[in-house]
Amino acid sequence: MAGENVRWGILATGGIAAAFAADLVDLPDAEIVAVASRRRESAEAFAERFGVERAYGDWESLAADADVDVVYVATPHAAHRAAAGLCLEAGRNVLCEKPFTLNLREAEELVALAREHGRFLMEAMWMYCNPLVRRLKALVDDGAIGEVRTVHADFGLAGPFPAAHRLRDPALGGGALLDLGVYPVSFAQLLLGEPDGVAASAVLSPEGVDLQTGTVLSWESGALASLHCSIVGGTAVTASVTGSRGRIDVPSGFFHPDRFVLHRDGRDPEEFAADPADGPRTSMRHEAAEVMRAVRAGEKESPLVPLEGTLAVMRTLDAVRELIGVRYPGEEPAGDEAVVLAG
Repeated sequence: MAGENVRWGILATGGIAAAFAADLVDLPDAEIVAVASRRRESAEAFAERFGVERAYGDWESLAADADVDVVYVATPHAAHRAAAGLCLEAGRNVLCEKPFTLNLREAEELVALAREHGRFLMEAMWMYCNPLVRRLKALVDDGAIGEVRTVHADFGLAGPFPAAHRLRDPALGGGALLDLGVYPVSFAQLLLGEPDGVAASAVLSPEGVDLQTGTVLSWESGALASLHCSIVGGTAVTASVTGSRGRIDVPSGFFHPDRFVLHRDGRDPEEFAADPADGPRTSMRHEAAEVMRAVRAGEKESPLVPLEGTLAVMRTLDAVRELIGVRYPGEEPAGDEAVVLAG
């Protein structure tokens, strides 16, 4: 595909799909050729807004469209397994919104499908593709702050969200953890890998989803991560990484930062700012560009968002949910692996 436009299909027409489509428009080698929704009127309205040629009133037609190189799955996360699986089985490459799935079992099924059909698959963890986050990770990996001892990260929205809102609907995978907590967990595991232990506590809604959750992850190295997510209080959305010889602070919006500050023992603080040429810090074009690079190169996964890393995050989220008592409709009890990890 070198030198050719990468042709995208958008599956779902909500706010995140619209934001992604707007960012794709900024990429000269990206082309949106089809959109699908379970409601044809929604697909047609989306197509008119973004100048998309084909609008489908069902997912199957998009999955079967041979002119689509990559499908971006932007449904609520309870539908990720079904939507992404349909596309993979039809031979489409897939970028699937976060959280990747409701649970590890579903995530493993999607990875197996991608490998069976030889298709590219990636979780849309745009934080991992953000240039400034990549710079932060490189500094940590290079030992700029010594051995990592502690990670802190929080993500909370003020709400209040009514009981009928998707964030409180168990049937849609509601709760703070999967929608917001996936970012602090992914940030910690980006820097430290999969934890050896998990502890957690939460406040649950009458519907049985978590309104806020506090999590402590631990590693055999002695490192700890203190993480928090909430849909009942707007937090600062900050992060920090403390090492044996320094610290990195991300003052706000840690998963799409405009700057961070490196404190090294015996030196003046150094500020690292986002390059204006990289576009708005809220842009998802970096993950889109990474998908297109990988697909053109014939790769089946991205080194920036590897599938094993996505599965590791899902294992942690499963372990947290087992500890706090959140289970979604139709789920089986957590497996022994989640219980052992939580212990």
